[in-house]
Amino acid sequence: QVHLVESGGGLVQPGGSLRLSCAASGNIIVINTMGWYRQAPGKERELVATITRGGVTNFADSVNGRSAISRDNVKNTMYLEVNGLKPEDTAVYYCNAGVVNVKAGIPTVLEVWGQGTLVTVSS
Repeated sequence: QVHLVESGGGLVQPGGSLRLSCAASGNIIVINTMGWYRQAPGKERELVATITRGGVTNFADSVNGRSAISRDNVKNTMYLEVNGLKPEDTAVYYCNAGVVNVKAGIPTVLEVWGQGTLVTVSS
């Protein structure tokens, strides 16, 4: 009943920038913490950045200083900006959210993942 859809991936040159979007829809009361994760070929999925509903952010060391995360709580949309892209930033980027909905009249927290969007950093 809750879906996350990422967009904005594609091919970018080293040193360039990207801006990804994650739109949430469905049976949503509120969205708590949201985050971006990524998975490169042959590697484990890793955290990129998170943002609480109140706007407190956290970044992985790999992107700290060159990344920004934001959200629009009216549109239920989250954004990720990464500058100074490196080949090692190449990965499928996934949106994650803790979503509060109602099942049988009881508020329930769900952890929801998007389908991912591919970012390729190459000349």
